[in-house]
Amino acid sequence: MSKKNKDIKKTHNSEEENTDTSSNKAEEVVQEEPKTEQSAEEQLAIEKDKNLRLFAEFENFRRRTAKERIELFSTANMDIMTILLPILDNFERSIEANNYSDEDGPVLIYKQLKSELKKKGLSEMDDPKGKELDTDFHEAISNIPAPENKLKGKIIDVTEKGYLLGEKVLRYAKVVVGNKE
Repeated sequence: MSKKNKDIKKTHNSEEENTDTSSNKAEEVVQEEPKTEQSAEEQLAIEKDKNLRLFAEFENFRRRTAKERIELFSTANMDIMTILLPILDNFERSIEANNYSDEDGPVLIYKQLKSELKKKGLSEMDDPKGKELDTDFHEAISNIPAPENKLKGKIIDVTEKGYLLGEKVLRYAKVVVGNKE
């Protein structure tokens, strides 16, 4: 009987241990549930944050590419205008040298070209003769003695017209300035 009792006690003890372990495991699971709920909420917050950041990054990308596209068109427009400026200058010189009338072919072509370029935003700078040198719009290429005192330090002559594309300087006016001495 003592052997039987020992076996029964062992079985009973092992059952108690099993019950204790399973109750401990159940307690652990119950304790872990709030952790998983909390970690799920944290995970959800992290994913929401990632989603918002990704959306913001996409919006920035969209705005940046739209801006770059506009700049590309304006830059291409600037390049074409820069190429056409010497042609305009040559037209003016030709018309001046040959004394064409307003109804002659070269004059009509010049006016049409100038009109089309104006529609695209090209404008001639105002004649700066007699005004102070403004380095934002003028490039002084020479200094000569001023013929009059009132022209000292002022623009005496314009050797090449300046042009604006919109509000941006496309070509600075090349000017001659009177010496102040």
